Amino acid sequence: MNESTRPLPPARPRFKPYPAYKDSGVEWLGEIPEHWEVRRLKTIASVQLSNVDKKSVEGQESARLCNYVDVYYNDRIGPDLDFMAATATLEQVRRFSLHAGDVLITKDSESWTDIAVPAVVTSDLPDVLCGYHLALVRPASDCDGAFLARAFSAIGPRDQFQVAANGITRFGLGGDAIQTGLFATPPVPEQRAIAAFLDQETKRIDALVAKKERLIELLQEKRTALITRTVTKGLDPNVPMKDSGVEWLGEIPAHWEAVRVKHTLVDKISGPFGSSLTKDSYAGSTYRVYGQEQVIPGDFTLGDYYIPESKFRTMKRYAVQAGDVLLSCVGTFGRAAVVPEGIEPGIINPRLILLRPDRSVIVPAYLELFLKSELSFAQMDEISRGGTMDIINLSMISALSMPLPPKLEQQAILEAARVEGTRIDDLLAKIRDAIARLTELRTALISAAVTGKIDVREEATA
Repeated sequence: MNESTRPLPPARPRFKPYPAYKDSGVEWLGEIPEHWEVRRLKTIASVQLSNVDKKSVEGQESARLCNYVDVYYNDRIGPDLDFMAATATLEQVRRFSLHAGDVLITKDSESWTDIAVPAVVTSDLPDVLCGYHLALVRPASDCDGAFLARAFSAIGPRDQFQVAANGITRFGLGGDAIQTGLFATPPVPEQRAIAAFLDQETKRIDALVAKKERLIELLQEKRTALITRTVTKGLDPNVPMKDSGVEWLGEIPAHWEAVRVKHTLVDKISGPFGSSLTKDSYAGSTYRVYGQEQVIPGDFTLGDYYIPESKFRTMKRYAVQAGDVLLSCVGTFGRAAVVPEGIEPGIINPRLILLRPDRSVIVPAYLELFLKSELSFAQMDEISRGGTMDIINLSMISALSMPLPPKLEQQAILEAARVEGTRIDDLLAKIRDAIARLTELRTALISAAVTGKIDVREEATA
């Protein structure tokens, strides 16, 4: 057998196991390194459930508050975060000021999977307090905070807290459940080595994820730019151009028209504001209420919001038809979708505007495409009125200007957009899959290191 045909040796695993293991006595933990211990949290740290809320009370001490979202979205809590201003009693300041090495975990959440999400405090923050919905875990001298935070996020240790959380629509974790949690615990120098290794490796993984997320942003920007270009200039780069008569629009193909959106419609209907719609589900009813869950993902199979036939009959003005274009008008305004054939009969909810295109003038999907362009977004942003949320109304939509090609050209533009959109969607799916795999790798690496499945004591400086 020559060199070219000789089989390659099997790949050597990057991380080796510890030399010797023992049974941990905990089923979900399995074996741990021989010199490790299994300890309850109360033997290596103190636990306090915060009662510091967001209300400012006159006469109390000024403070800053580390809240649920600060912990949920950050592995580390440091002076660079923008903490909210609050007040607290002297006793609360004494008990809940943050020290370097403290670990904060989420103790209340709408989902049990968001229970016991950790973050480690990187430096003393005497004017920052642990906020409500959080628990402050302060390690003892034989426990390293950075290691403990990683252990809270590991498969196995984290699951025991998620399972212990009580609730149905909102979940909460009690102090006893936190204190009696079990952790595989190596000596402190080894804890610090593991924490340093994980800092090093997760930083690499997070950098890769950030690059891929930026690529997603760029592809989405490219999609919007392509849509904008095609609905303003068409597909032929050599077509004769003319002044549109609209200053900010500039030139458009000579055979196109510049029109108001209202001139492309048979009807336009705003959702029934002030109606008595409630989110009750009526057994046996086939009359749907369509809302933003249809428009934002563009999926008309979502939602189970029904009304009785008697109410539907009184609200037929708001009934949808195949080919209607539904437009989100509150909050995430500007998101649009075409109503497909074969859907259940129903009405729009107050957060939507229904546009019924004149099919002799415009293809419904082309109106949707225009509404997804920067040309449309820029106009809606300019004319929308602020407040607690952005809102657009019928008169605003009617006033939008759009370049309008002949119907045959609309179809050609739609097909080109579909082909390019499919290509971009395929790329986005692959990138999101890669991000999911990197996220799984991150969690698996943390879990293996903090439960002793791999020996990384010499890896941090490798």
